[in-house]
Amino acid sequence: MSAKDDGFGVVTALVRASFLVNAVYAESAREYGLTPQQGQLLCVLMSQSYCMGELSGILGLAKSSLTGLVDRTERHGLVKRGPHPEEARAVRVELTERGSELVNEFYAETCRRVDKLPAGLGDAGRDQLAALLSRVVLDNEVPAVFMELDERG
Repeated sequence: MSAKDDGFGVVTALVRASFLVNAVYAESAREYGLTPQQGQLLCVLMSQSYCMGELSGILGLAKSSLTGLVDRTERHGLVKRGPHPEEARAVRVELTERGSELVNEFYAETCRRVDKLPAGLGDAGRDQLAALLSRVVLDNEVPAVFMELDERG
């Protein structure tokens, strides 16, 4: 099928798909009392703790924006700061027990909702979509903000 048959070219399709996924993610986050940015932070921290500098790069945030995000999320009791075991001046951010419980629920629900988006494609179409999008993500070295269930460790 060509873009003319489908109605969209690759740029329009990617941008509109991004808006669709972001809307689902934001709605899920709101229902869990999170901002989308807090949801991203918690999802990143699911697999391990990170230094502030690492989080800044992964989330694509300036250090001042990240500090505000971590401050707000910490006030809600979802993350905590701690010393880095090897670097005296570095600060690590990790999930609290409450944050871990919340993100596990948020993550599962968000996965369920996003999984419904390509429901009309069938198994072969979903596999093809996953392969194509995986290639785009890997070619562009997108950080692991959201992982497959079996990647969570």
